Amino acid sequence: MLRNMHTTRRWVVVLFGVASLLLAASARPSPSREPTLSLRYTFDGWWVGSVADVDGRYPLHPRGMLAYTPRGDGWAARFPPRCEAAGCPRVILEGLPAPELNPGTRGMRFGASVLMTPADTGDGANVVQKGFSTGGVTQFKLQVDGREGQPSCVVASKTTIYLTIAPMTVADGRWHALACSRSGRWLSISVDGVTRAAVAVPLNVSIVNSEPLRIGGKNISADNDQYAGMLDDVFLAID
Repeated sequence: MLRNMHTTRRWVVVLFGVASLLLAASARPSPSREPTLSLRYTFDGWWVGSVADVDGRYPLHPRGMLAYTPRGDGWAARFPPRCEAAGCPRVILEGLPAPELNPGTRGMRFGASVLMTPADTGDGANVVQKGFSTGGVTQFKLQVDGREGQPSCVVASKTTIYLTIAPMTVADGRWHALACSRSGRWLSISVDGVTRAAVAVPLNVSIVNSEPLRIGGKNISADNDQYAGMLDDVFLAID
């Protein structure tokens, strides 16, 4: 969520820039390179209580009442509608602490497929995250923050937040595949397979924290950056 970031934090933001996109594209790893860790959540096994990744290694547990809806031959997760009043429903999926999900300085990719409408947008809509961007913690995060419904990727060190925003809305009632990629010096965001923006991130920025992987928000408090809409195919890959 952009509006609550501490004012003393240093921001590095790139919204557009052909040169940045070309550099980010040139820094992508070879398609033949296999990640050292890869997990994906399709929500097709939700009826067992927790949500397991396709390999069954890193289950996520719902905090709050999460709904599910058919999508094609499988299922997607449906989060509560946008609500600003007191007592609004809050729900996230949360894993257990897993140090191996910390990318450190390695390359990584993470993202999800989202379906949102204009009514689902607002201040704070965290799709997937590990860690926090304040309090001396580190973080990686995908969000669709703001009334415009523009997706963005975040990598945060203990002192600096690196943010790249796709200059387009995804809150149009259709499914969109969103992906964040940290490769070499670049953090880029793609929408439906097309790179839309990138920001330079120092090679020595290390993302290591004791927080679990979370989907749909940072917690279940009143100001939890709750995602509204549908989600599917959440993934994380670390080189």
